[in-house]
Amino acid sequence: MSAAKLLKPHLYDAADGARPGAACTLRGGRCGRCGYVFFPLQRYGCERCGAHGDALAPATLSGQGVLLASAAVHVHEGRHPAPFVVGTVQLRDGPVVRTLLDHDPAAPALAPGQPLQAVLRSAGIDEDGQPLLDLRFAPTTA
Repeated sequence: MSAAKLLKPHLYDAADGARPGAACTLRGGRCGRCGYVFFPLQRYGCERCGAHGDALAPATLSGQGVLLASAAVHVHEGRHPAPFVVGTVQLRDGPVVRTLLDHDPAAPALAPGQPLQAVLRSAGIDEDGQPLLDLRFAPTTA
């Protein structure tokens, strides 16, 4: 079997190797002027102080956070076939992100405050037959 590839390597990185279930880190940024942390990395300017250019530096974010809210999606026209669960996650490093959760939509909903970890999950195969992995946030106990 071919090595797995990350679907969006500009957004996240495999912390322990590109394999399903591996924890991953996020590719964010930090403003050198005011310290604001953001995700994803961008160079347009700091959302807090307006600094730009060299003041914005890449920052690796842990991928750990807590759930603020979630919803099961049962009807959807797009890349992700329904049903699936989306969530709003407060990252430990600061930013709030809206993302896909690794949670069964038929199961009871996750409670706000649930600790989550960014992990890699199977996302099909690419045009060369290589397995693809994508980011999901999964419930954790820590």
